[in-house]
Amino acid sequence: MRVVVGVGGGIAAYKTASLVRLFTEAGHDVTVVPTESALAFVGKATWEALSGKAVRTSVFEAVETVNHVRLGHEAELVVVAPATADLLARAAGGHADDLLTNALLTARCPVLMAPAMHTEMWRHPATQANVATLRSRGVVVMDPAVGRLTGKDSGPGRLPEPEEIFAAALALASQRRTDDGGPAEGGPLAGRRILVSAGGTREPIDPVRFLGNRSSGKQGAALARAALRAGASVTFVAAHLDVPPPPGVELVTVETAVELRDAMVERVAAADVVVMSAAVADFRPAHRHDSKIKKRDDVPDAPIELVRNPDVLAELVRLRNAAGGGQVIVGFAAETGDDGADVLEYGRAKLERKGCELLVVNEVGADRVFGLDENSVTILAKDGSEPQHVAGSKDDVAAAVVVRIARELDAR
Repeated sequence: MRVVVGVGGGIAAYKTASLVRLFTEAGHDVTVVPTESALAFVGKATWEALSGKAVRTSVFEAVETVNHVRLGHEAELVVVAPATADLLARAAGGHADDLLTNALLTARCPVLMAPAMHTEMWRHPATQANVATLRSRGVVVMDPAVGRLTGKDSGPGRLPEPEEIFAAALALASQRRTDDGGPAEGGPLAGRRILVSAGGTREPIDPVRFLGNRSSGKQGAALARAALRAGASVTFVAAHLDVPPPPGVELVTVETAVELRDAMVERVAAADVVVMSAAVADFRPAHRHDSKIKKRDDVPDAPIELVRNPDVLAELVRLRNAAGGGQVIVGFAAETGDDGADVLEYGRAKLERKGCELLVVNEVGADRVFGLDENSVTILAKDGSEPQHVAGSKDDVAAAVVVRIARELDAR
């Protein structure tokens, strides 16, 4: 894939060197186009060494090739990192005063911009208006990460990690998917078989009522889409969903935790990766009534006796280990903190207890995660590597999880 990597004039430009390396090591043809101010932070020699190509900033260089138009026309993906407040403003205003802004105006491919600036600049109404303008034109503008900035202050404005930008860029390059929505050609999961569970299980009380949860299935559907874009074949075991299942998957529908357990156990041996993103009910009614329970004033309300559902994630890990299989198993933990521990402490304990390779942890509640289009998670790894925080759309989160899965497979 022909990728143009634009670099804005911010100190976070040093991180973009790692992003360029991720693209080149994945076999992509990369042209780096910095602004003049970006070269004050990272020089031409670095970009040329990493990309293997000459680096230019002006429309008056390589004029004989009509370079200021050719770059945008030939690009299959444009990624700008860091996208400074000034660069966002110039892009939104349609400026064409250097090579990068010319490439942005002539590009007809997907464009991803990863902002980085101080919190006050990001929150300023002018910047927010520019971001809204770019998004309305189809440009994907990532939300900045939250963390330590250049000085002593912290907040939103930090450049997302290169791996997160790379994952989001691969997810955006959706043109590489086949017309029927099936697996893309190539990609970090090409030839792999991925088993994904999604949605919330429902445990019947009677023909009308059930015990359920708030899961919409949006994150699981995003994971299936991201795996398809990365080249995998996807089996999608769906409990209740508020969204349609992604086209191109092998769809298996279930309702209860026991049905989901049976579907996953039946298919786990054929999978290279298992992603347990479904919200599985911990309990179910001990007895299901064949007719609707009537509300009556002359008799007391009968309590609903509960029994535990199977621990599907732990069972899949046990089956894998007993069979000597090499599947990568990814769990999800929707957690709430309390006086005993915070969300990540509960997540680490669950990772150790379940035995999976990766655990994606998010804090949940009535106004968090469930049903929303945005998510904020921390990816914990069994190998003890540094936790990875990912925030953004659920597609952004899914893309980052897929890249982390690919790294886990490569390590094997």
